[in-house]
Amino acid sequence: MSELVKITIENNIADVRFNRPDKFNALSFDLIDAMAAAIDRLATEPGVRVVVISGEGKSFCAGLDIENFAALQSGAKPFPNLTDRYKNRIANIYQHIGYGWKELPVPVIAAIHGVALGGGFQIAMGADIRFCTPDAKFSIMEMRWGLIPDMSVTQTIRDVVSIDVAKELIFTNKFVLGEEALRLKLVTHLSEKPYEDAMVLAKEIASKNPDAIRAAKKLINEVWHGDSARGLMMESELMMTLMGSPNQMEAVTAQFTKRPPRFKDPV
Repeated sequence: MSELVKITIENNIADVRFNRPDKFNALSFDLIDAMAAAIDRLATEPGVRVVVISGEGKSFCAGLDIENFAALQSGAKPFPNLTDRYKNRIANIYQHIGYGWKELPVPVIAAIHGVALGGGFQIAMGADIRFCTPDAKFSIMEMRWGLIPDMSVTQTIRDVVSIDVAKELIFTNKFVLGEEALRLKLVTHLSEKPYEDAMVLAKEIASKNPDAIRAAKKLINEVWHGDSARGLMMESELMMTLMGSPNQMEAVTAQFTKRPPRFKDPV
């Protein structure tokens, strides 16, 4: 079997590609396991400053493979207990492959083409920044099957759209094309070449102080929905860890000497 999630790391960028192109990267149980393992690896992979996720073939991710339902109905695979947490984290494994991208300490950029449906939509929402083609197709599909979305989208989509938009998308499982997705703010950028543009942005981010980038993601994720007092204190606390640190001083030196910075990655 070919590698279901391919990871290539070069110039501090992890290029992560879902690799079931013949199935539009639909989420088989094996692919779900492979995605979870990829997130776990990237959480501690030395030298990674940015992650770019994309899908091989004609699509980003078509959501759950319908063969999963057949396996559950036949008893070939037991129905999962969704209240079981994945490795003692806050999410189960299905939520983890969406929310886990948000939990990574480094920025995650999604390059979306073809379709991002159901679970694929929810994986895309776990990214920090999203590029998509004008004809990319999005849908929170679960209501079609008489279900609610349960792969973390309620905890991620709230950061990008208003509550009424989220409710309409969930209640109707309507399809949204790239241009409307941009208007609704489901994506950050519209692009004819989302992967290439995502890599350009990844290179820019990778050139910054990795300590500061990680601190910025942590700060925004943790205080965006919190109270102002905690947010202001966390700004102060994280700033104290950066001021005068080797990488911060290197950023200053590089600016004054007009040379590329030579940062050391966190261990």
